[in-house]
Amino acid sequence: MRPLKLRDDNFTPTSRTPWGGTRISQRYKRMEHVTVIGESWELSVEPDFPSVTLEGESLRDALARDPEGYLGRESSRGSTALLVKLLDAADELSVQIHPSDDYAGLSPDESGKPECWYVAERDPGAGVYLGLREGVTGSAMRDALRAGGDVSALLAFVPVEVGDFLLIDAGTAHAIGRGLTLVEPQRVVPGRRGVTYRYWDWNRRYDRDGRLDPEGSPRPLHVEHALAVTRWDAPRGDDFLALARVRAGAPRVRDRAKVQPLCGRSEGLRSDALQVARLAGSGDVALPAWGALMGLTVLKGTVSVAKVRANAGETLVIPAALGGAEARCDGAHAVLSAVY
Repeated sequence: MRPLKLRDDNFTPTSRTPWGGTRISQRYKRMEHVTVIGESWELSVEPDFPSVTLEGESLRDALARDPEGYLGRESSRGSTALLVKLLDAADELSVQIHPSDDYAGLSPDESGKPECWYVAERDPGAGVYLGLREGVTGSAMRDALRAGGDVSALLAFVPVEVGDFLLIDAGTAHAIGRGLTLVEPQRVVPGRRGVTYRYWDWNRRYDRDGRLDPEGSPRPLHVEHALAVTRWDAPRGDDFLALARVRAGAPRVRDRAKVQPLCGRSEGLRSDALQVARLAGSGDVALPAWGALMGLTVLKGTVSVAKVRANAGETLVIPAALGGAEARCDGAHAVLSAVY
């Protein structure tokens, strides 16, 4: 088997991501004109923005030709639950939260969405809002929402550096800050749409094209659902960050290539949903034998697997059957991801 190379222009419209920036079009997609892009769905079988191979075949159909070989431990699902996005935020995203898959408020075509963030680029001082501050209760959150106050003040602000990795489990309130470019692996049940509930959106209003407009309309909020799925008993402060953050440091792309685990069931941060690692350096290195389909998203340099090469801004779908195969790296900085 060989990896599948995907089209690299699977972008969401600006009306959906009004906070988007220009790094994706400038630095990763080699576009002739600088365009505002909030999200590039690098690997997806989700109905809204499905991936397509370079040959024009949908990723879902390509995987169906050999479920065992491509999907490995995911073959019983019939497709992959892995969703990988490249995200660029020129403004703060809404304060939001994701439910677990068993939340009673989900409809039959909806799924939870455990996710994680790998910091590819950041402006000086940039960070994320992640987890509740000490002492914040459900009643305090509800009071702030009713008063139209600054809900972000109830979350911990976490400054980040390139190479930081953050794990966002279901029930964790969060918001991506401005000036960040991230790789965002997620798990979404195949055939369903991953659900995000918005607590608050900075009291912003937009026109129908997604531009800020004081005379426009606010984006929909989902306050009752957001409050219902929040894990109020989760750790706070340093205890929370010990479970949710890896500081991998800036990638050393001219050193000998290596794979660094970031999360999973046996290495890195504990996650029962996602398995993620960073690949950095030059030379040959064995890919992990995870037994599942892997997404390889290249941020810098090139990575070749089974003679299929991905450049910066491109993503390869690596079949489960190729776990343990060698990757040839040249000044590479990339993120590997899979799901359980």
